[in-house]
Amino acid sequence: MSDISLGNIRYNPTTGAYEARVDIDRKGRTYRYPCSVPGSLMMSENAVHHGLTQQAMKMARREGGLQSVR
Repeated sequence: MSDISLGNIRYNPTTGAYEARVDIDRKGRTYRYPCSVPGSLMMSENAVHHGLTQQAMKMARREGGLQSVR
């Protein structure tokens, strides 16, 4: 099972999206993914968290792509 944590979530008005670093801890290693989910300023916090988490999990399942391993 993986632990997932979100860094500071920021809203980018230029792109109309929420952005955050999402960390996935798996087997003693931390994988970091830069994620972005489109939405308005009125989007619920739960929807933002869900969108960012889902994007990071999708990125974690595929090989290659932008990530950082600590």
